[in-house]
Amino acid sequence: MKSFASLKNNKTIPRKYHVIFWVSYFCFNVIRWGSYFGDYWYSLKSNLIEFPLHIILVYTSIYFLVPNFLAKKKYKFYIFLLIASLGFLYIIRTGLNYLLVTKNIWPESDGHQQAFTFNHIIAVTLGELYVLALATAIKFTIDWVYQKKRIATLQKEQLKSELNFLKTQIQPHFFFNTLNNLYALTLEQSEQAPEVVLKLSNIMQYVIYDATKPKVKLLNEIQHIQNYIDLERLRCHENAIINIEIGGEIDNVKIPPLIFLSFIENSFKHGNKNSPNFYIYISIEKQPENRLLFSIKNSYEKDSLFKNSEKSGIGNINTKRRLNLLYKNSYDLSFLKNENNYCVTLNIPL
Repeated sequence: MKSFASLKNNKTIPRKYHVIFWVSYFCFNVIRWGSYFGDYWYSLKSNLIEFPLHIILVYTSIYFLVPNFLAKKKYKFYIFLLIASLGFLYIIRTGLNYLLVTKNIWPESDGHQQAFTFNHIIAVTLGELYVLALATAIKFTIDWVYQKKRIATLQKEQLKSELNFLKTQIQPHFFFNTLNNLYALTLEQSEQAPEVVLKLSNIMQYVIYDATKPKVKLLNEIQHIQNYIDLERLRCHENAIINIEIGGEIDNVKIPPLIFLSFIENSFKHGNKNSPNFYIYISIEKQPENRLLFSIKNSYEKDSLFKNSEKSGIGNINTKRRLNLLYKNSYDLSFLKNENNYCVTLNIPL
């Protein structure tokens, strides 16, 4: 009923198509009844009388009666006004036909019939209801198709907006941490400072420009991950082990940007970075069934996984939300924790 209520402002059908419909229907009726009576001149005159009345009834019903009464569940008023409209139209149509077209008011029936008889009223009313039902069905069908497309477009735009919003939440704290590290390096006049500036610039360029696209090349995403890891190494023990393994043909693979990053961030966040035993193993593999398998395993501090759980969970929550929006039920995400390491596995379709 909501679509009925918006009919007054509904311009789903351009005016030219209204004209085409009525002209086509008029021509069809003239030929049809002209052939039936064997008198095309009579058919033309009678349709010239009747069609303006058809049009008035149809648009009165669709744009006034339906949205103001039927859509608002005022059924008695709707039925009363529809019957009154049909009665008024019958009087006008019959009178004009009698005065301007023929004294035989119902030529298609047997013998000479009189106006305002029960059978004539029923015949004319059923004819008007037929025209009204046909035009209304066409109108509402087109409206339904239009609304369906409009809803699909809105959902797509909402999805795009939400994905963009989620992506903007991913890395701000990383930038702050890196700037702090850069500040410390500049104070020490470290030779690493220019390299840090370059990698940070590459990361910012990727996030600001490339990550705004629906999909990016997996090779570019891996390069972004490598730049991120190189900067995080500045805060890790010099003996820390961080490896990335790539498997399968990934040259032409594209994926949503930044889909793996929150898991990598958490590996650094919850791992004991100052320990010589700290490690992170990352695996990205294209599988034969056109899916991509990502896994990351890291050593961790037992208590760190539960510290500040509300804050630390934002990245994973955002990633899960993005996965649900992008893949619905076609992805697999699992978490495995034991005494020594924490492992995340994600399997997505390509």
